[in-house]
Amino acid sequence: TGRWGDEFELQVFFSSGKCNRGLSVVDSYKLLKGVDVLTEEEMFLASTLGWCIEWLQAFFLVLDDIMDDSHTRRGQPCWFRVSQVGLIAVNDGILLRNHISRMLRLHFKKKPYYADLLDLFNEVEFKTASGQMLDLITTHEGEKDLTKYNIGVHRRIVQFKTAYYSFYLPVACALLLSGESLENYSAVENILVEMGTYFQVQDDYLDCYGDPEFIGKIGTDIEDYKCSWLVVQALERADESQKSILFENYGKKDPACVAKVKDLYKELNLEAVFHEYESESYKKLIADIEAQPSVAVQKVLKSFLHKIYMRQK
Repeated sequence: TGRWGDEFELQVFFSSGKCNRGLSVVDSYKLLKGVDVLTEEEMFLASTLGWCIEWLQAFFLVLDDIMDDSHTRRGQPCWFRVSQVGLIAVNDGILLRNHISRMLRLHFKKKPYYADLLDLFNEVEFKTASGQMLDLITTHEGEKDLTKYNIGVHRRIVQFKTAYYSFYLPVACALLLSGESLENYSAVENILVEMGTYFQVQDDYLDCYGDPEFIGKIGTDIEDYKCSWLVVQALERADESQKSILFENYGKKDPACVAKVKDLYKELNLEAVFHEYESESYKKLIADIEAQPSVAVQKVLKSFLHKIYMRQK
């Protein structure tokens, strides 16, 4: 089979994803226009931008899995762990990223918002790469001193690494398709970034408490010394003896050490802490959304929030 077989497996890898980010461009565009059905051209353009976002995410995930030395993604081996792929996956990631520029030039070059689209994708990619850098550097520093992990550090990482490309980018694309100027929607950007932060906290929670068979990946935040929301909460609530357990066991590959950290999380009742955070975050987001002057924009933001509220995967 060789590389042809590998390329088929790559198609299966992408088709196993939910494509939520890409589909959100189409859904948001419909809501902004106030229609149930788009014209053929509108659907094509929205779908093209949706696929550009999916390719951007695939590019991030392929490289992220290599940097994190991960094992599974979407219930399958990470792309770089597939036989005969290995570090060729780096070039595959670069090809995925290059598809975006080519598609934008091919289908949007004559549109009045073409330059805005290029700026949007470039800026979001930069922010996401910066978030990945913060994540990697913070993990390196945390290995020396776990007390460097705090909620401010965690917030900076997740806002840049996840929130912009997962939440702001799809809506920004829909706004540009609708002929809007993104400069008029800074409040919407802030809400979507907050939503993305909440989403990543959910991810951190599911990394520890989610069922790997259900969520499609094996959580490794504890073993990888990640600046997870859970460890930050544990550090804030632990007494000195409990902190010593964290210092001795966090970031160790030994399953016994991982179990001790999880036992401490249980002792600190972090599941309840998360559920309280989730409830309060939802209330605040709803209040911020309903303060927006545009009913159509409110519908877009609420559709995003309802997709992720109390999610299990």
